[in-house]
Amino acid sequence: MDLTNASALVTGGAGGFGSATARRLAAAGAKVVIADVADERGQALAKELGNGSVYVRTDIMDEASIANAVKTAAELAPLRAAVVVHGGPPPPGSKGAARVINREGQRLPVAHFAHYAYVYLTSAYAVTSYAAEAMAKNAPLADNQRGVLINTASIAGFEATPGQVPYSAAKGGIIGMTLTLARDLAPLGIRAMAIAPGTFLTLAYSGKNMSTEELQAKWGPTVPNPKRMGDPDEYARLAAHIVDNDFLNGTTIRLDGAQRFQA
Repeated sequence: MDLTNASALVTGGAGGFGSATARRLAAAGAKVVIADVADERGQALAKELGNGSVYVRTDIMDEASIANAVKTAAELAPLRAAVVVHGGPPPPGSKGAARVINREGQRLPVAHFAHYAYVYLTSAYAVTSYAAEAMAKNAPLADNQRGVLINTASIAGFEATPGQVPYSAAKGGIIGMTLTLARDLAPLGIRAMAIAPGTFLTLAYSGKNMSTEELQAKWGPTVPNPKRMGDPDEYARLAAHIVDNDFLNGTTIRLDGAQRFQA
């Protein structure tokens, strides 16, 4: 997929995976729409990228906000690539991961599960469907290609640790829809892929009050080889390769250093 004279959308574009991916896609020639709610980081990144790239404040919990980000990208240039790497707010009152039945014998509320499903699966479908609709209007490039969609799954979608049922189900949904999505969009020349990262040193770890060295010492040993947390640019390099390689379609690629979770 040639990104010359094209736009690319990255939801969660001001985060670790997102900013690294935005840089790679901009280097490939795209005008990147950085869709996020981190105004300061997003605006600074857009200025850094130049090339007509812009930051658009985007609430992934709001379908109209997603539609606006896609519209902005399509108005910059034909939208050829959309990468979904956003997270989202935790469930109200949540203290993080929780088992379906806690130590007091109380079940995890349905609202907690539904929130995770919306943040990580429903919103991803919203971005994907709006982006695909815009891509369908593009003039085809080589091999009838009009665009490529990349969603972010997780190795938790294959096997997760206790307390991750909602997150695992949502990320498993990303994995499950990838091949069908590719088949749905094949007549339009739009590809669909997913990346399932393992343990990466992203902004998600910034609230743990630990240095980079401490984080690597704690989490690096869980990765068989190399013995370290992943670098967000390693995600971005894979995303950029997926965009470039038209024969990658309909599958989820694990990016985890052979990491496997065990209960």
